[in-house]
Amino acid sequence: MTNEQQIQLEAAAFRRLLKHLDSRKDVQNIELMNTTGFCRNCLSKWMMAEAKELAVELDYDQAREHVYGMPYSEWKENHQLPATAEQMAVFDALQAKK
Repeated sequence: MTNEQQIQLEAAAFRRLLKHLDSRKDVQNIELMNTTGFCRNCLSKWMMAEAKELAVELDYDQAREHVYGMPYSEWKENHQLPATAEQMAVFDALQAKK
């Protein structure tokens, strides 16, 4: 595999991940954090970090819009539910282990 092919495959897999997350708006970020250790916001932050490494201008709002497929405020209003006490307890316990 060439370096270019690897980059293309990784980019395609990332686009597929975003498409999958978009199809699962029912899965809340807190659930992702509690089960995988990352969420949509983490992906946005990773994109920003990589953009910085490549000297590409990308702010947090732009990165989140790319990951969420819409402005974050719109996604939050239409799809985000408040975290339950149980979800927050799991999150807090996991954070304490770090």
